[in-house]
Amino acid sequence: MRMDHIYSPWRKVYFQRDKTDPTCVFCAAQETEDSPENLIIHRGERVYVILNLYPYSSGHLMVVPYQHCHELAELPKETLEEMICTASKAVALLESIYHPQGFNLGMNIGSPGGAGITAHLHMHVVPRWTGDANFISVIGQTRVLPETLEETYERLKAAWDQQE
Repeated sequence: MRMDHIYSPWRKVYFQRDKTDPTCVFCAAQETEDSPENLIIHRGERVYVILNLYPYSSGHLMVVPYQHCHELAELPKETLEEMICTASKAVALLESIYHPQGFNLGMNIGSPGGAGITAHLHMHVVPRWTGDANFISVIGQTRVLPETLEETYERLKAAWDQQE
């Protein structure tokens, strides 16, 4: 029996990255102009919203504080409040564009907690649909997305700018 393969070679960059590089991807992103290259779709006073470079689903966003820290207790109350309010706006925006059936919101803190980037705290906002954890994700460990990251960026950036 022949086994079929689905390739996602763009993920190779993530797996082969220099894990000893002290450069924080979130700090580096916030220093560049908003575009499909840095994936930032909104900047607030204390936090910004960025697309996940390796999304679980179309519209997978992260709310990131400008402050570089890895523990929740390090953030001031005002930043925590803005994170939650911004996540709420993100949910409403994603509902209006993608019409998901549910959401995952959360933070993975530390490597044992599942954080891929441990040095800079961030909150995930992931739209979900019944069946989106199908065999291709579970068995094949591959995500099938209906649009490119650039298309997602353009849709969400335009919608966020319009709601302001």
